[in-house]
Amino acid sequence: MSSVMEYKGYIGSVEFSEADGVFYGKVQGIRSLISYEGTNAKELVSDFHGAVDDYLALCKEKGTVPETAYKGSLNVRFKNADIHRQAAIYAINHKISLNSFIEEAVTEKLAHV
Repeated sequence: MSSVMEYKGYIGSVEFSEADGVFYGKVQGIRSLISYEGTNAKELVSDFHGAVDDYLALCKEKGTVPETAYKGSLNVRFKNADIHRQAAIYAINHKISLNSFIEEAVTEKLAHV
């Protein structure tokens, strides 16, 4: 079972509340709060799609550009400063940017998923 859904370029989380007997979630990676729920998987997916469609319609009505998640830019924070230093040294020694090194590392890791 996946813990995410995708629709029109938006990623939605999938959670379950045992106490309420309901599935719920929110669109990830944007500042706007877009949430949805359902008592079963079919209802959850339908409400997710409807919530995204409503958001896009509201943006169009207001003449605003909808937020885009995961545009390719992020701020990485290392828990251990030495890892940051080692990564920078590796990048320098291989004549690549630190961003390129991190992108290669993530791409390599995702190839094994």
